[in-house]
Amino acid sequence: MKSRIVWGAVSVMMAFSPQAFAASDPTEPQFRALYKELVETNTAINTGSCTLAAEQIAKRMKAAGFTDAELHPFADPAHPKEGGLVAILPGSDPKAKAILLLAHIDVVEAKREDWVRDPFTLIEENGKFYARGTVDDKAQAAMWADSLIRFRQEGYKPRHTLKMALTCGEETAGAFNGAEWLTKNRRELIDAAYAINEGAAGELGKDGKHEVMTVQAGEKVAQNFMLEVTNPGGHSSRPLKDNAIYRLASALKKVEAYQFPIQLADGSRGYLTGMAKIQAAQGHKDVADAMLAIVKNPKDAKAVALVSERNPSWGAMLHTTCVATMLDAGHATNALPQRARANINCRIFSGVSQEEVRTALAKAINDPAVKVETLEIRGPNSQPPALNKAIMEPIEKLTAEMWPGVPVLPIYQSGATDGQFLNGVGIPTYGISGIFLEPGLNNIHGLNEFIGVQSLMEGRKFLYDLLKIYGEQQ
Repeated sequence: MKSRIVWGAVSVMMAFSPQAFAASDPTEPQFRALYKELVETNTAINTGSCTLAAEQIAKRMKAAGFTDAELHPFADPAHPKEGGLVAILPGSDPKAKAILLLAHIDVVEAKREDWVRDPFTLIEENGKFYARGTVDDKAQAAMWADSLIRFRQEGYKPRHTLKMALTCGEETAGAFNGAEWLTKNRRELIDAAYAINEGAAGELGKDGKHEVMTVQAGEKVAQNFMLEVTNPGGHSSRPLKDNAIYRLASALKKVEAYQFPIQLADGSRGYLTGMAKIQAAQGHKDVADAMLAIVKNPKDAKAVALVSERNPSWGAMLHTTCVATMLDAGHATNALPQRARANINCRIFSGVSQEEVRTALAKAINDPAVKVETLEIRGPNSQPPALNKAIMEPIEKLTAEMWPGVPVLPIYQSGATDGQFLNGVGIPTYGISGIFLEPGLNNIHGLNEFIGVQSLMEGRKFLYDLLKIYGEQQ
């Protein structure tokens, strides 16, 4: 009897282990192959090709039974390597509005000499996948394509038409942006009741426990500004007080010290209120009290300082932020600089114009010799979409089933995504991924980007199940 009890306990443990979960899903190998191919296809703006990656996905979808009429590759002739793909799984009810699944397939540049591993080789090590794009945003792109392939293989036809748009250009200001191009040139391909995009994820604590699942309800807009100082220059043996580099450095210190006014959106209010309960339960009463104080009074500087210090992501959520990201100065080692420039990357709160931010920067710098120029404007700064029961209840249901006790909170994204283009043309866009990330966001945009293998596979199941619920909604 004792041996039977022990074996029964072992059987239960195996049933819920990642290995047993993988073995019970015969479709996982095809997902792994799709994900590996997509991640290992370099799609960085200067060295890779989104068009190639989109063609590879289209080939897999066609092999699964999608017709040419359901697959719509696109590319601007002026940007042949920055193409994308729209795939359509027709619904059964022509009166039911479509649901759009959006993901970008371009990635941030990665230099082999800086990484521990080859950034464009998917390496599985100690329960994690390492490579550029393992999270941002090829995880979601692969999960969308995989879900539609599985639906077609199963013969499943949802009530709502499901559309998938894989696009390029999200990661690089000034690049051809596929999402923007579709809104302007092929709106009929992506027209939908709403869209699901990147922008939110589950959060893991430092102990690896699942703390909270988030749903993005609104985001900032990214905008670059150029600070420039020009000067006649001269011979470096005759230093002058009016030095372009020093003047620029002084301006940058003023930008560093400047803080934009605190603002709250529904997503940030909901997040702070819910996270306060989690922080209190973990014994961080000071943080919990500060979060609730901000919700009550956004001008509580002491509370804002405490919350921002504990977690930079929390602080960034509360207002427009601007930070220096690139420098370019001087023309010779033995000459006084004739020109000094700095790029300032800002993440602008909803409803605030780019010109308001430019004016605020110029006022903070307070030096007529420092020119503040607005670079290319990437899109409208639209208001956040409203969350509703039809969006939230399925997420809450699935989260409770997969991760019992984990709360679902709205979040206002301090970053920016291609959702800005869809929201700007009246397609409400929500960030939903089902993936849980570690503190530090798994080194997204940084060195040695990674994702937990189990987290990826659970996110795959979450989105697959979520799409079936959304696909049948009345």
